[in-house]
Amino acid sequence: MRYIKKDKYAKYGYFFSIPFVVTFLIFLLYPLIYTAVIGFTDLRGAGNTSWNYLENPFENFALILKNKTFQVSMVNTFKIWTMNFVPQIALALLLTAWFTNRQYEVKAKGLFKILFYMPNIITAASIAILFNVLFMFPVGPINDFLVLIGFADKPFEFLISKNASQIIVAFIQFWMWYGYTMLILISGVLGLNPEMYEASEIDGATGSQQFFYITLPNLRTILIYVLITSLVGGLNMFDIPKLFNDGRPDNATSTISLFIYNQAYAGSYLYNRAAAASMIVFVIIAALSAVVFFLLREKSFKQNKKIGG
Repeated sequence: MRYIKKDKYAKYGYFFSIPFVVTFLIFLLYPLIYTAVIGFTDLRGAGNTSWNYLENPFENFALILKNKTFQVSMVNTFKIWTMNFVPQIALALLLTAWFTNRQYEVKAKGLFKILFYMPNIITAASIAILFNVLFMFPVGPINDFLVLIGFADKPFEFLISKNASQIIVAFIQFWMWYGYTMLILISGVLGLNPEMYEASEIDGATGSQQFFYITLPNLRTILIYVLITSLVGGLNMFDIPKLFNDGRPDNATSTISLFIYNQAYAGSYLYNRAAAASMIVFVIIAALSAVVFFLLREKSFKQNKKIGG
């Protein structure tokens, strides 16, 4: 009788899952399928709801791949992502080693974690507009400070310099997300078996040796997660480049998402080509994620095979 009652109560779990399922179907699955479909059509124009399939179904995809602006946006996206992810993961690992060092207790850990994570809770729109104001020319806080301390003889036009604009966008991304990455890594370290560290301390291992030979190898799965989520976020980078300098100068800060937005809404209303570009990005993300997971699976499989003989 007791088991029968459990089966009866189990049905309520399905009721609680209904809101998520409905939301997923309406706001995620349907738009995804609709976007994939219109990528093979001639749908364009504001307010137009009628469309036809193209004779060459891959025409939009071919046009997007040949588009010079799309190619530039692709290069910019990976360049800006690399410039922000490398220092982001490096600083996050350094802070993780600092906070989790068993031989040195950091005072006011909670305060430091809050301060490091705080940029992540500020809206990207606010940060982008703030940095645009900071680097304004000829009058702006950064230029005023550089001239005041004698670092520059005259104000520098950051917003019309391609390299400077890309570096600033990359820095904003780095500054916003390094605290989040740090907390993810710290959570991973706290989940490791403390007996490994105790045994290494008995053997005379230093803090740095523990980090490189115990912590990092056991954080491989967490690092893969950070890499994948950062890659997905980087390829979808939109609000910072858009609101900081609107892709300028000369498309130097134009990313893939900004290119898609311009195709769909910036006067052209080429919904079919925007959809095609979106699906290309989807395929790139899926392929890169699959490669990373495949490499991780292969490595784990080889290790398990060695252990099992």
